[in-house]
Amino acid sequence: MKANLLDYIDNYKKKIEKEYQRYLQNLDIPVQLKESMLYSLEAGGKRLRPVLLLASYEVYDHDIQKVLSSAIALEMIHTYSLIHDDLPAMDDDDYRRGKLTNHKVYNEATAILAGDALLTYSFEIIANDPLLNDKEKVTIINRLSTCSGPKGMVGGQILDMEAEDKPVSLEAMEQIHTLKTGELLKFAIYTGAYLGKATDMQLKHLTEFAYYLGLIFQVQDDILDVTGEQEKIGKPVGSDELNRKSTYPKLLGLEGAINRKELYVEKAKLALLHADAQASNLMGLTDYFSNRDH
Repeated sequence: MKANLLDYIDNYKKKIEKEYQRYLQNLDIPVQLKESMLYSLEAGGKRLRPVLLLASYEVYDHDIQKVLSSAIALEMIHTYSLIHDDLPAMDDDDYRRGKLTNHKVYNEATAILAGDALLTYSFEIIANDPLLNDKEKVTIINRLSTCSGPKGMVGGQILDMEAEDKPVSLEAMEQIHTLKTGELLKFAIYTGAYLGKATDMQLKHLTEFAYYLGLIFQVQDDILDVTGEQEKIGKPVGSDELNRKSTYPKLLGLEGAINRKELYVEKAKLALLHADAQASNLMGLTDYFSNRDH
């Protein structure tokens, strides 16, 4: 991994964290609700979804102020989904990123409301951004609601739950992960490029790139659940097996999962080439997603 790419990720990670603190610190809401929202936002994470949005924008333009509200909204929706995933009615996890989950620190009701607040506030942030025109706001809000809702992440979550303790085909598993993980990545890539004034053909190829990137992300997640270190991945190794999850190693074996991931990497990079983005940071981020250890 090139040092300059790691610096790129770290610099934008810090910028994103500073930006969401600005949105939340002065928000006049009940104290415990704000603390709960901030607790999960500040619980770590690599901020890869908003970084991807910024990187996609930079393929075609450079003033990132234009896309910051969309990047923050995306991170808030991702965080809300993690809070709800950890609840007793869902995955019933005690730890997230090496820290106690939200409902363990506060309580179940507060965690639910913190997730609800992050979800709804994200749309308010985009709607009130003075740097976006009305058409851009409607387009972004429409796409974000679709990618995070029943046709996207939420739909993928319930398919994932329904697949527990059942034999699942590769095609069905790809559908689950395309919805559950991939749709928000598609939002990141599409929105950055859209606001950067990419052409329709470039947007088409970048959407294809985002599809494969989502699968790369999930395969590597599954591989790390087998081969990773608890201190790095922030949860017990083997927790997917314990939670009866369908995974690539379970279906294809560890070597088969690695080979499948390499196929996705090849197709993702080909899509970047067709989008005239082969010289961008998206290429390096693809390798980062594929080789990450946490």
